[in-house]
Amino acid sequence: MGSRLAILWAVLVLAVGMHQVSFWRSTRLDTDVLALLPEDEQAPEVGAATRRLADEAGRELVLLVGGPDWPAAQRAAEVAARALSDSGAPLEPSALDASALEDAVAFYLPYRDRLLTPGQREWLARASEKELEATALMKLYQPAGPRLTAWNADPLGLWPDWWAARAAESVARPREGRLWLSGEGREWVLLSYRGTVSSFALGEQGAVSAAVARARAAVLSAVPGGRLVAAGVPLYVEAAAAQASWEMSTIGLGSLLAVLLLVWLTFRSVRPIVLIGVSLLVGSAIALSVTALLFERVHLLTLVFGATLVGVAEDYGFHYFAARTGRPASERRSLMRSLLPGMALALLTSVVAYLALGLAPFPGLRQMAVFASAGLLGAFLTVVCWFPLADYGELPVTRFAERVSTALGRWPRFGLGLRSGLVLGGLLVLTAGGLWRLQSRDDLRQLQNAPAALVADQRELGRLLALPSPAQFFLVEGADAEQTLVRESALKQRLDALVAEGALAGYRAVSDWLPPAEQQRADQALSARAEQTVLAAVATATGEELQRAAFAAGTLTPEQLLSSPVGRAVRQQWLGQVGDRQLSVLMLNGLNDASVLPRLARAADGLQGVRWVDKTEEVSRLLGRYRRVMTGLLVAGYAAVLVLLALRFRRQALRAWVPSALGSLVTLGVLGWMGEPLQLFTVLGLVVLLGMGVDYGIFLLEHPGDDSTWLAVALAGVSTFLSFGLLALSATPALRSFGLTMLVGEVTIWMLTPCFRPLPHQERT
Repeated sequence: MGSRLAILWAVLVLAVGMHQVSFWRSTRLDTDVLALLPEDEQAPEVGAATRRLADEAGRELVLLVGGPDWPAAQRAAEVAARALSDSGAPLEPSALDASALEDAVAFYLPYRDRLLTPGQREWLARASEKELEATALMKLYQPAGPRLTAWNADPLGLWPDWWAARAAESVARPREGRLWLSGEGREWVLLSYRGTVSSFALGEQGAVSAAVARARAAVLSAVPGGRLVAAGVPLYVEAAAAQASWEMSTIGLGSLLAVLLLVWLTFRSVRPIVLIGVSLLVGSAIALSVTALLFERVHLLTLVFGATLVGVAEDYGFHYFAARTGRPASERRSLMRSLLPGMALALLTSVVAYLALGLAPFPGLRQMAVFASAGLLGAFLTVVCWFPLADYGELPVTRFAERVSTALGRWPRFGLGLRSGLVLGGLLVLTAGGLWRLQSRDDLRQLQNAPAALVADQRELGRLLALPSPAQFFLVEGADAEQTLVRESALKQRLDALVAEGALAGYRAVSDWLPPAEQQRADQALSARAEQTVLAAVATATGEELQRAAFAAGTLTPEQLLSSPVGRAVRQQWLGQVGDRQLSVLMLNGLNDASVLPRLARAADGLQGVRWVDKTEEVSRLLGRYRRVMTGLLVAGYAAVLVLLALRFRRQALRAWVPSALGSLVTLGVLGWMGEPLQLFTVLGLVVLLGMGVDYGIFLLEHPGDDSTWLAVALAGVSTFLSFGLLALSATPALRSFGLTMLVGEVTIWMLTPCFRPLPHQERT
């Protein structure tokens, strides 16, 4: 029977190995921090808007290349463009130049008669015939210059002003075939590139980052006073991938080396090292395959978190070899049968603790929960199925193992005496002081830690270009596209007042490029009446026969705009059909003052179908809500575990329960004294501690006085806090907080648990 299970497990592991080859050849690693965030169940359309904004911006790379004067800026732009072209990076230039403007003018020309600015609309409505005629004659006889249309196609000169209003959305202006701007003592050329592959398929190679670095070096070398500022999602993705790769290597390799060193010191044999190493390798491969099969993508932070799996999954191998030490090889099968109930119970409690992470509606946490649970199960089955067959030969008791095993007898034990009371009282007082200082902080920034240079470039580029914020925007919805555009137009009227006050640099709205059909028809009638009037008057004055130019018959529709190359300008903001509603996003330019946010929020008051979205504030509020929910579940979990322990150990149950409960409180107190905030990931660490910490007490109560049990518990505890301690080195604040909680908690619980072991005459009453 044992051989059949081993063969069956080998076949499954072989299938996992084949899947691993396929997985690593594909590009299914995710570095998008938004993928970690939960959907706001009260507003799923906000999540859709955020994803659309992120998807459309995901491949964009924007560069500002500057010099002390315009010729220097042009040279710098040529050098940068040549360096990027020669780099071989997966980038292609975007059509963000004068040719793109010509294409846009040609697209909109048939609809020129129905595209008016608010000022033009108001002027045409009130202007007299003589005023209109004078304006038309002035446009006719003004000195020749660049014109967008023939005079009879736009006798009042309305068309250039409409384009000027559209151009105001960006500070960059066409100049000698380039997009130019001036700011902060330099002349700048705007360059735009688009990735030829998904940003999240770039990986850790850093091709785009390296290309930008070479371009920056080339500019600095070739142009005195030259400067290159770059920003874009591909740069953040590559930085995150490189950071995650380093952390995976450091934490995973560090954990593995620590475990293998412990195994060598304990058993002084290659066999345990090889077999425990195999169980960890199989567990990790199964964890990755199961996660990849259940989720569309595997997040890099899941792999970083999974690197700590080494510190937990080796427990089963430790328990087997700790019990195997000093026994003949012929007893290995009966030994496994005797260990199986306890190991299965330990697996169950650990898996339940990890799966508790999945209770929070964070996709990233659910991935981590599945990854860890599957990895533990894989390591457990490897030990159970393969170890009794592959473990031949004797395994003598080493001096190190003997010292650790016998250390339990010298470990202090809490009792009812004065010394125990003073120690526990002092510990509680210090803990209470730390809890008094502990403060909660629910901040979106705890999920990421972008390199400072990238953030500085992003801020400088945003300051120069007055780029819109992707975190604060208005979401407009309607029963159909027309209603959505009408509601957006109503919102713009309120925002114009803020723009006029200087509280806001401007905004980008779909309805600027695609007015509501009702507005188009009204403007079409307004311009037709005025232009026919002035054409007739000018014909009379000049004696020439003048005909008004022909325009498109119907109104410009969303489908026409979005299917054209020109529609790319608004495709990011037009969400289209989401559920039974049509949605669009109105973005805000130059939003640098947080004190303006409440005024912007009030701008949506009373406007049906208009919602103010502050994603940073919403996610932070969501983190706080789930921190409180998980805290309640943690308290309930402790109560439930105490009941289960009481059913098994009766009056001795507190000896297994109190160390974990006290360890959790001490951990919070230590964090308070360290000035570390209480956040969701701190609470999640406490949840995992509950599942792991109680195990130590269970084993000591199940096998009181058994030296091999204490040896396994000691090794498991040391390896666990070593692996999670390394997680505290993560540059990601959330993972660091989780790792720090586990490190402090694991050490505390591991040290406290034997202090609560029963006296020999108190065993199992």
